[in-house]
Amino acid sequence: MSVTSHPPIPQLIPESAPFTAEQRNWLNGFFAGLVSLEGGVTALSSAESAALMPAAPAAAEGDDDAPWHDQTLPINERMKLAEGRPLRRRMMAAMAQQDCGQCGYNCLDYSNAIFSRKEERLNLCVPGGKETARMLKTLFEEFGNSSPTTTSVSTTPAANASAAPAAARATAPGCSRDNPVEATFLSRTRLNKPSSEKETWHIEFDLTGSGIDYTVGDAFGLFPTNDPALADAMIAALGVSRDHLVRGRALRDVLINDVSLGPAPDQLFQLFSYVAGGERRQKAKVLADGGDPDGDAATLDVLAAIEKFRGLRPDPEALIEVLDPLQPRLYSIASSPKVDANRMALCVDTVRYPVGGRTRLGVASTFLAGRVKPGDRMKVYVQRAHAFGLPADPSVPIIMIGPGTGIAPFRAFLHERMVTKAPGRNWLFFGHQRSACDFFYEDEFAGMKAARVLRRLTLAWSRDGDQKIYVQDRMREVGRDLWAWLAEGAHVYVCGDAKRMAKDVERALVDVVAAHGVRSTDEAIAFVADLKRCGRYQQDVY
Repeated sequence: MSVTSHPPIPQLIPESAPFTAEQRNWLNGFFAGLVSLEGGVTALSSAESAALMPAAPAAAEGDDDAPWHDQTLPINERMKLAEGRPLRRRMMAAMAQQDCGQCGYNCLDYSNAIFSRKEERLNLCVPGGKETARMLKTLFEEFGNSSPTTTSVSTTPAANASAAPAAARATAPGCSRDNPVEATFLSRTRLNKPSSEKETWHIEFDLTGSGIDYTVGDAFGLFPTNDPALADAMIAALGVSRDHLVRGRALRDVLINDVSLGPAPDQLFQLFSYVAGGERRQKAKVLADGGDPDGDAATLDVLAAIEKFRGLRPDPEALIEVLDPLQPRLYSIASSPKVDANRMALCVDTVRYPVGGRTRLGVASTFLAGRVKPGDRMKVYVQRAHAFGLPADPSVPIIMIGPGTGIAPFRAFLHERMVTKAPGRNWLFFGHQRSACDFFYEDEFAGMKAARVLRRLTLAWSRDGDQKIYVQDRMREVGRDLWAWLAEGAHVYVCGDAKRMAKDVERALVDVVAAHGVRSTDEAIAFVADLKRCGRYQQDVY
């Protein structure tokens, strides 16, 4: 990595201050930025500098801040970072690292539950999909014939003290996937104008009588159903009656409500290998082992897999046994309970894409976009945010970066800061394809700007001109002001795509800190890492 030359950082923190060398360097750089912004600052006493240094949250014992717990890293990189770690930590690294709760745990608790043999299901990680399930299976085989672990994997007093309240919250109605409640679907409103290439909906639910309470930053879990047309195509491919009994119910009902019809699981190909012969048997075995003999493995959902092995027609009951369960889906909440505790909103992109002459559908997004009707009751729950929420001090400024549906939690943040009259300044970065048709909540944000609730609104449109402009480009353009907010203690929030956007935003922030905070590139990287450790840089990415 190349290192940019910068003037030496002024030593403003006395050697007697109660900090490590790394912390002193962080503070010296931080206040050096203030020197450049304010024209000068005097050295601080030990007590003053200690009061200004945010307390970093404690890492799990021996985890070195768990570097593998990073949503933006591919699984092979996470596994490499976890090499040499205990088995339960390598299991954690195998997960998609979003702490999304769709599995019913956070990533740490899911890995601990598998390690202690309290959880036998290895395919619950929805974001990780097949690659996580395969890696967990490989790691699980390391157990061999050893006895199940009976001792607690948590040995710290703090962890033990918090376990009981956390367990109580998880078992309360509406607080976990295992104990959902019912809410009423109210409405859907299209957020894009007709000329948009996207289809995005503002969705509202009525929580009256559900007992659900939530906080801005939390996620909303719901149990969708599969498209009936897809279930009918499955039945036709199997060559059986829709009323064929499986688990004491009609096959069509089971296909719609119980099982995932998305990516074909390895066990399905294993089933094919038992009933096929010759070349097709070998091909099924390769697919079951994670191979890709025809270069199409990534496109095979359950129906495509059945059509690929056309004519095999496995027994419907055996087929249902090898399919994954239909998992709940989570969405960032786009409303504040302080505005209306009984009304909850989501912002949802409809997923449709062509593969092999057939249009594939996002299960929950198309369910919300059309199949569910106003007045319908649904099973739902709230997934508490682990580290994504407004600052405890309402006077702290916040910077929110949320392109596309990443706007959802920030609409909630702004509504809450508005209704509570929080004095902290708010800056929103929003981006999408076209300003004329993809500016979500435009009128709301205009009103917030007029009322000075939203101090700054920075917009980025990728299809409005010859050059594509993204939120990270805008961050660099306004870097000096962005640094000024950081120097004044602002918290930074990022919501949206983990694979590209979140990485690009973090790189842009590093560039801003290096350019305007009197730092080398390596020091800027360390600065942003410290923001994360101190809870001043929070992400809700997927």
